[in-house]
Amino acid sequence: MQTSNFKSIIMVSLVKLLPQHAFKNPVMFVVWLGTLVSLLLSFQLMLQQQPFGLAISCSVILLLTLLFANFSEAFAEARGQGQAQSLKATRAALKATRISAGKLDSVDASLLKPGDQVLVKAGEVIPVDGEILKGFGTVNESAVTGESAAVLREANTDRSSVIAGTILLTGELIVQVSQEPGHSFLDKMIALVEGAERKKTPNEQALTVLLAALTMVFVLVVATLPPMASFLDVRLDYVMLIALLVCLIPTTIGGLLPAIGIAGMNRALQANVIAKSGKAVEVAGDIDTLLLDKTGTITYGDRQATEFLPVQGVSITQLAIAAGISSLNDPTPEGKSVLKLTLDHTDLPEEVAIQESIPFTAETRISGNTLTNQSIAVKGSADAIIKWALQRELRIPANLDLLVNQVAKSGGTPLVVAMDTAILGVVALTDVIKPGVAERFASLRALGVKTIMVTGDNPVTAGVIAAQAGVDDFVAEAKPEDKLQLIRQEQDAGRLVAMVGDGTNDAPALAQADIGLAMNNGTQAAKEAGNMVDLDSDPTKLLAVVEIGKQLLITRGALTTFSLANDVAKYFAIIPAVFAGAIPSIAALNFMQLHSPGTAVVSALIFNALIIPALIPLAMRGVRLKAATADVLLKHNMLIYGLGGVLVPFVAIKGIDMFLSMFL
Repeated sequence: MQTSNFKSIIMVSLVKLLPQHAFKNPVMFVVWLGTLVSLLLSFQLMLQQQPFGLAISCSVILLLTLLFANFSEAFAEARGQGQAQSLKATRAALKATRISAGKLDSVDASLLKPGDQVLVKAGEVIPVDGEILKGFGTVNESAVTGESAAVLREANTDRSSVIAGTILLTGELIVQVSQEPGHSFLDKMIALVEGAERKKTPNEQALTVLLAALTMVFVLVVATLPPMASFLDVRLDYVMLIALLVCLIPTTIGGLLPAIGIAGMNRALQANVIAKSGKAVEVAGDIDTLLLDKTGTITYGDRQATEFLPVQGVSITQLAIAAGISSLNDPTPEGKSVLKLTLDHTDLPEEVAIQESIPFTAETRISGNTLTNQSIAVKGSADAIIKWALQRELRIPANLDLLVNQVAKSGGTPLVVAMDTAILGVVALTDVIKPGVAERFASLRALGVKTIMVTGDNPVTAGVIAAQAGVDDFVAEAKPEDKLQLIRQEQDAGRLVAMVGDGTNDAPALAQADIGLAMNNGTQAAKEAGNMVDLDSDPTKLLAVVEIGKQLLITRGALTTFSLANDVAKYFAIIPAVFAGAIPSIAALNFMQLHSPGTAVVSALIFNALIIPALIPLAMRGVRLKAATADVLLKHNMLIYGLGGVLVPFVAIKGIDMFLSMFL
């Protein structure tokens, strides 16, 4: 850590000592009040010229406890400060060339409003979040994503969205602004990494209420001790009572709770995932069902045409020419690979002239071209082409099903090709399952997460891929509305659902899902609908998001268990010290054989303070996630952090007491 950063963290820790900051954390606010009272008692003893060494020692240790708790939160927040400063510098320098009434004028990007249009030329920084209306080009998004490899952005595609602060390397774009000033992607990233918009998640709020309730119980218990002692004509030391209170309340988890939440957000940021709230990261840990597209998530998504399979009575050349004609204006990788395979087999007729293109849609699942001679060449899924052919009263070849099943059973995707006169055959598209996907699905299954593959492939191909990938279930021949319906079904059954998407047609399902992970290279509609955005545009990132969420929940649970458990040891250290002088018989509880009441109190408070910074690395890194069910993880946490939370303080307090006794 750089010296300047460390000094900044210390300054923030000191600022958080102000009452308006301390009041936000009920547990640490009680410590704050206890410190103030202890300091006042110390000064009173000094003025009365009475021994004040123990009182001032306790006050200093309590103050350090507050500083360590503040330090843990400030340290977590500081992890994103460097990135925030870089993003702020990028935002401040943004200028735009606005198109207004056919004229161009240079303005500050902060003055642009939704609907405005800007011109961006090669070498310029894209000044706004928006959709490309015209043009295409390659964009360097390293300022946002950290990835230096350029990406293609093009109008009227699922990759038409651009982000302010990225650089257009080639081409020329006309971009329409989509965000209000102050609400751009850069603004949201700055707010998130600085923690300015970090709100407590529902689980964190519930835990805060529980900790506050426990604290109030102990406050009432300790507050009733002086009247009871007075009734018995016994005088208690108020500094000792403050020490007892601080050691009984869950200060460890109270001090670390904000840092745990911020660290969860930071781990998502380190994975290049922007979560729109801490709640999204936490909900990811409770996910029961994962909806995953096959293409790009389970497989590489780079399906290539590998073979022509003509029906009876049709030659490979006839099929290849028809497939090539249907792919002439197809911008997809699959379409380009079909055209390449065609040209490897034969040349296309010179007289081919396209009158109108038939674009692929998720509803029709057909694409192709209408020629100037009015003939039509199309390709698409088997059921879609059969439906298209029946509408035109074309004959369905007898061996078409055999060819489709042949490709499907091999794990490929059959693409049926037809002209307006006949169905000609099948093109085999081959994709490859990503390595390690099956193992990750197995780990998620062990954590209680059900995986469902969604694909437009036919049931046979989908079944083969599903079996090879190891998913729990699959939905074949799926349309966008099928995803939405499936999400609602799972939610109606009481499950939390996560899905990934990048297109405008994915937006309804992304909005409906409990976790909607949108791709950065997707449309603006998809990014607005989701509650997370993956800057790397890697669909498999959804698996990492779920693991980050579960690690957040497990870390919070483990440290809460440890905090509550170590109160037991502190109780046995403090109680004999508080009451031994007034009630000699209670000295029997001093089985730890601590040197004196004074060293017992100071030792317990020192441990109580030091355990907070000692656990900061664990809070930041997170407890190691193991592939196991919730019951197994609970037992593991109880054994390691519950038992450890009892034993560690006994050993540490005894060691500190022995050290202090050397100087007395």
